[in-house]
Amino acid sequence: MENYKKDLKKNASKRIKQKRRLMMHLVSFIAGSIILAILNVLIGYQIDFQPLEMYWFVTAMLFWLFLLIIHAINVLLLTKFMGKEWEEKQMNRLMKKQLDKIGQLEKKVEQQSKGRKENT
Repeated sequence: MENYKKDLKKNASKRIKQKRRLMMHLVSFIAGSIILAILNVLIGYQIDFQPLEMYWFVTAMLFWLFLLIIHAINVLLLTKFMGKEWEEKQMNRLMKKQLDKIGQLEKKVEQQSKGRKENT
């Protein structure tokens, strides 16, 4: 029972760290976007540089937003679908498959050794 509580605490701690990193990513995205906009619009830094026919800071923000969305999907969706329970099911399935193969190989070896004994 004690190990079970330790596993739960470890899993909860890991999950909290994932969510905290996501929140830090969101805050840095907002702060970084504001700084990029100030640099471009108010200060006029690289005002003529317009990749994809839009201000460079918009392009940078869209790329950063894309990375933030991927991070959020990973933390909020994929971890739920492919979390600890999914991992345990996969582990049990693979272990069963391996044990079945080992059992088949043992039977094959046993049959071969019986065949050799009968031939001698």
